[in-house]
Amino acid sequence: MSNESLTFMEIKEEDEMFPAVATREAYGKTLVELGKENEQVVVLDADLSKSTRTNLFAQEFPERFFNFGVAEANMMGTAAGLATCGKIPYCSTFAVFATGRCYDQVRQSIAYPKLNVKIAASHAGITVGEDGASHQTTEDIGLMRVMPNMTILVPADGQETEKCVRAALTCQGPVYIRLGRVKVPPVYEKDYSFQIGKAFTLKEGESATIIACGIMVAKAIAAAKVLEREGMTVGVVNMPTIKPIDEETIIRIAKKTKAVVTAEEHSIIGGLGSAVAEVLGEKMPVPLSRIGIKDSFGESGKPDELLKKYGLTVEDIVQRVKEVVRK
Repeated sequence: MSNESLTFMEIKEEDEMFPAVATREAYGKTLVELGKENEQVVVLDADLSKSTRTNLFAQEFPERFFNFGVAEANMMGTAAGLATCGKIPYCSTFAVFATGRCYDQVRQSIAYPKLNVKIAASHAGITVGEDGASHQTTEDIGLMRVMPNMTILVPADGQETEKCVRAALTCQGPVYIRLGRVKVPPVYEKDYSFQIGKAFTLKEGESATIIACGIMVAKAIAAAKVLEREGMTVGVVNMPTIKPIDEETIIRIAKKTKAVVTAEEHSIIGGLGSAVAEVLGEKMPVPLSRIGIKDSFGESGKPDELLKKYGLTVEDIVQRVKEVVRK
């Protein structure tokens, strides 16, 4: 049995009351709850409501749900208009369309006037799987991160997805929420406190610290357990807010452990790794290694196969931590 299989089994055994769920599933269910609590919430989709799980909101509130067909740019423009009228639009489609196809509309109509639009994009990263490179966006965080006025949230599990979706409602201005297709093991219980702009230290360490987001958080926890058996105490920090990044926590852990590894299901260019590198480079230089997609597109394949090929497994994190500590 591989280290990855063993450690993920342990995570599930410890949290049996919180089963693994896809973050898109948690998003769809939370939208329905928000719809009941706030009549200003409206939901827009671009012919993918079954995949993004906004169909749950459509069934409950058909008068507040709008399907734009394969017209994502039009959806973003309409969301901006609805926001000027006091509505709180949640726009959903695949991440590759929400950020790439609609970049101009998001920039000009939403971010520039700082309108209160929430873009919750599903099927991000290479774990889209067999759909291939045309649907696997590994640059979406970078595109949104360079956009002024944009807040970026990347939840690690179902519980955190609910927290992110709710926090976005009270965050004035545009928010990008990155969601996935595959089920992820639980990291949190329901009663933990979430705050935009704050990292969450899941485990303190002495040898090094892994800073992760999204599906890589559970893998980082698993890797830390493997390393602990080998005599290394490695910290794990979940960074659900990529922008604004929590500089205070990054500097604190860098001072403590003197070595950092970042892990993300995104290009190492422009995402979490870049954000952490910028903070460390300016304020606390320490050895850093970035785990992510290395300046390439994805390809068709099963999610687990792709994660292995592109170096996003527990074993990869373990090896990279050892390398950065040697530096």
